[in-house]
Amino acid sequence: MNRRAVAQALLRSHGSTYAREAGIRLRDTPQPLYQLLLLALLLSAPIRAGVAVSTARALDEAGLRNPRRMTEATWQQRVDALGRGGYRRYDESTATRLGDGAELLIRRWHGDPRRMRAEADGDIAVLRRLLQDLPGIGPVGADIFLREAQAVWPEVAPYFDTRALRGAEQLGLGTDTAALTRLAGDAGPAALAAALVRASLDDDIVEELSPSGG
Repeated sequence: MNRRAVAQALLRSHGSTYAREAGIRLRDTPQPLYQLLLLALLLSAPIRAGVAVSTARALDEAGLRNPRRMTEATWQQRVDALGRGGYRRYDESTATRLGDGAELLIRRWHGDPRRMRAEADGDIAVLRRLLQDLPGIGPVGADIFLREAQAVWPEVAPYFDTRALRGAEQLGLGTDTAALTRLAGDAGPAALAAALVRASLDDDIVEELSPSGG
């Protein structure tokens, strides 16, 4: 297959963003952006992506979908919600980070991630640093958030983080972000980036779709 055919096949099979998989209807409004922050935190731990996604759903089902509700919940309620999602290995430390992060977001940005975006004033490097001020959001978590948020924050796009570029390289698609954006077509770079991440984590996808594969 040529590069465009590889990209289109990848998008058809694996092009759902992680936010969509977690049931987040991503829009440029405070609640879904906060839910994306939670998902980025969960996905950045060394744990299976499926567990992180199911845990994001569990937090939503527990009503912990905005910073105020997160701070009003007890530490044990947060632990229990994380456990229901399968996030047991990191549940206690993560429960603390969720509470501390929500408090900081309220205190510094009035609970609205869009204020963080405004503070960065179009400088993505600054925005990436601001995200890492939140407990539990390191460089990997910031990359995950921006990779998905580019769907609603156009100034972030195209954003292909190290993990996505690794998948692109493994599939023979190259690592030029402008070229990858063209390959994404109408699906958009966020969808292709998510698909590339899945490829980087699954050798079977690479074997199936790479030009030298089956």
